[in-house]
Amino acid sequence: MKQLFKISHSILTVVAFIAAVTFSACDSPAEKVDDAKEDVTQAKENLSQAQHDYQTEVANFKNETNQKIIDNDKMIADIKIKIENVKMDTRATYEKQIVTLEQKNADIKKRLDEYKEDDLEKWQSFKTEFNHDIDELGMALHDFTVDNKK
Repeated sequence: MKQLFKISHSILTVVAFIAAVTFSACDSPAEKVDDAKEDVTQAKENLSQAQHDYQTEVANFKNETNQKIIDNDKMIADIKIKIENVKMDTRATYEKQIVTLEQKNADIKKRLDEYKEDDLEKWQSFKTEFNHDIDELGMALHDFTVDNKK
C-alpha cells in the first residue's frame, strides 16, 4: 500500500508539473489576440515598406533608362550628321540602318512607358529582358559609329 501511495504521489506530482508548465506557457486569449494584432500590424508595415521599395526601384530604373534612351537619340543625331558627307549609295544604306535603330529606340521607350507595375517576379523578368534589349541597341549604335569612321 505504501508503494502504491508513492507511485500515485509521483504520478500526481508529474501531472501537476506538466499542467503547471502547460498553463504557464499558454497565453490568455486576450494576450493571444494582442500578439496576433501586433503580428498583423508588423506584416502590414513590412508589406508597405516592400511596396515602397519596389516602386522606388521601378522609378529609379525608369529614370536611368530614359537617360539611356536620350543618349541613344543623341548618338543617332550625331550619326545622321556624320553620314551627310558619305557617298550617296552608302548613305542610303546607312539611313536605312539609322531608321531601324531609331525604331528600336522608340519601341524601347514605348515599352518602358507602358510598363505597369504588376509584381516583383514579372518586374525582374521585364527588367532583365529590357536591359538586354537596351544594351544590344547601345552596342549596335556604338558599332555603327565605329564602322562609320572607317
